[in-house]
Amino acid sequence: MKKLKVLFLLLPFICFSQQEKIKALDINLHNYEYPFPVKFLELQIQNQTLKMAYMDIKPANYNNKNVVLFHGKNFNGAYWETTIKALTKEGFRVIVPDQIGFGKSSKPDHFQYTFQQLAENTKNLLDLLGVQKATILGHSMGGMLATRFSLMYPQTTEKLVLENPIGLEDWKLVVPYQNIIWWYESELKQNYEAIKKYQMANYYDGKWNADYQKWAELGAGWTTAPDYKKVAWNSALLYDMIFTQPVLYEFKNIKSPTLLIIGTRDKTALGKPLVSEEIRKTMGNYAELGKTAQKAIPNAKLVEIPNTGHLPHIETFDAFIKPLIVFLKEN
Repeated sequence: MKKLKVLFLLLPFICFSQQEKIKALDINLHNYEYPFPVKFLELQIQNQTLKMAYMDIKPANYNNKNVVLFHGKNFNGAYWETTIKALTKEGFRVIVPDQIGFGKSSKPDHFQYTFQQLAENTKNLLDLLGVQKATILGHSMGGMLATRFSLMYPQTTEKLVLENPIGLEDWKLVVPYQNIIWWYESELKQNYEAIKKYQMANYYDGKWNADYQKWAELGAGWTTAPDYKKVAWNSALLYDMIFTQPVLYEFKNIKSPTLLIIGTRDKTALGKPLVSEEIRKTMGNYAELGKTAQKAIPNAKLVEIPNTGHLPHIETFDAFIKPLIVFLKEN
C-alpha cells in the first residue's frame, strides 16, 4: 500500500517528464540563437519602419559566387544551417534573409503581403550588400517567392533553384476561398502537437526524429508567447497571399537556368481539408508536378529524390546537396 501511495504521488511528475518540453519564444526570437550572426536591414515600407533579419556568410575561400536562400512558410533562415555550411565550404557566399513576418524579422500589425513586396525587400538587401548577381534558391513558399524574384530581377538572378516549391498547381481552381479571419482562427489553434501531427503526416511519411523535432519546436515555441496573436495574424495574411497569387502561369517567362529538386513523396497542398476526398487525391502530387514544371520552365533541369517528402535538405541532405553543388558550379 505504501509503494502504491508513493507511486501515486510521483505520477504527475512522471507524466510531466514524458511530455514535450517546448521552450517559450518571443515573437522576434530574441531568445533563440541562429547558427550564424544575424544583422538587420531597416526598411521604410507601407508607411512604417520594419526590420528584416538576415545572415550573410562569406567564406575565406570565396569564389565570387553568391547564393540567396529563401525559407518556406513554416520556417525561417535557421533551418538552412547544414546547407549554409556545405555551400560556404565550397566557396560560395550565402545570404539568408528572414522575410518580413518570419523569424527574427518584424511582425507588423498591418501589412499587405505580396510576393512582389517580399522580392523588392530582398533586392534592397542585395543592393545594400553590393551583390549584383546570385543564385536564388527557394524552398516551399520560398520557391514561389524565388520565382517572383527571378521574374522581377532577371539580371540579378544568375541561376534559379526550386526545392519542393509550393504553387506548382493553382489551388483556387478547386478549393473554396477562405477569408483571412478563417486562416487567423485556424492559426490561433496551433500548438506543438498539431504542428508535429501535420509535419509528420505531410513532410516525413509518419516518421520522426530529433532533426525534425527541433523545427517543430521552433514553430511551437511562439504559440505560448503573450503576443502570439500578432504571429497568427501575419500568418493568416501570408496564407491569403499564397492562395491568391499563383506564379505557375509565368513559368514560361523565367530567363535563368533553373534546377528543380523534388522529393517525390511530397503531397503538400494548400486547402486539402476543404475539398472532397476525390479532389484531395489529385492535389500535391509532386511526382507529377515536378515533371510538369520542368516542361513549363525554359532551360530547366529536374532532379527527383525518391522516398523523400517536402524537405529534402532536412530529410535526405546528401541527395539534395550533391546535385545542387554540381548545378552551381556549371558554367
